[in-house]
Amino acid sequence: MIDKLPGILTFLREAEQLKSTLRTAWTSSGRHESTAEHTWRLCLLAMLVGEHYPHLDMLKVLKLCIVHDLAEAVSGDISALEQHDGLDKSALELADLKQLIAPLDASMQQELLDLWLEYDSATTEEARLTKALDKLETILQHTQGDNPADFNYAFNLEYGKKHTDFDELTKALRAIIDEDTRRLAER
Repeated sequence: MIDKLPGILTFLREAEQLKSTLRTAWTSSGRHESTAEHTWRLCLLAMLVGEHYPHLDMLKVLKLCIVHDLAEAVSGDISALEQHDGLDKSALELADLKQLIAPLDASMQQELLDLWLEYDSATTEEARLTKALDKLETILQHTQGDNPADFNYAFNLEYGKKHTDFDELTKALRAIIDEDTRRLAER
C-alpha cells in the first residue's frame, strides 16, 4: 500500500477541485453550492435512510454517492437545465473520470470506474436508490437555497421523477419536498 500513496495523493489533490466546483443550486447563505457539499449531504441522507434498506449493501450505496459526481472535478457540473439531446453527458463524464483516476493503481481505478458505471447505468438496486437520493438531495437544496427571484421551482416538481419513484420511502420523501417546492413556487 505504501507504494500506492503517491498516486492516491495525486488523485486526492485533483479531486479537491470538487470543493470549488460550483453547481446551479444555492446555499441558504446565498452562495453557489459546491459538488463536494452536495455529495456530503447525499451521503448523510443515504446513511439516515439506510435502516429502511436492510436488504441493500449500504456501504456500496455510500461509495456510489461518493463516486457519482467525481468526474465533475475535471470539467465541472452539467446541470439538468443545460442538458440537451445532442449532449452525451455519460460519455463526457466517463472520459473525465478516466483522466481523474489515472494516477491511481489499476485496482483502485477499476473499483472507482465500476462504481461509476454501475451508478450511471442504474443496473442495481443500490444504484437506483443512489440516483433517487441524488435527485431528492438536489431538490431539497433548491427548497433551502437563497435562490434568485426568477428561480424555476416548477421544473423541480417533475425533475428526476422516474428516479425518485424508486420505492414508497423515496416517494414519501419526494411528496414532502414537493410540498415545500409548491409553497415556494406560489410566493
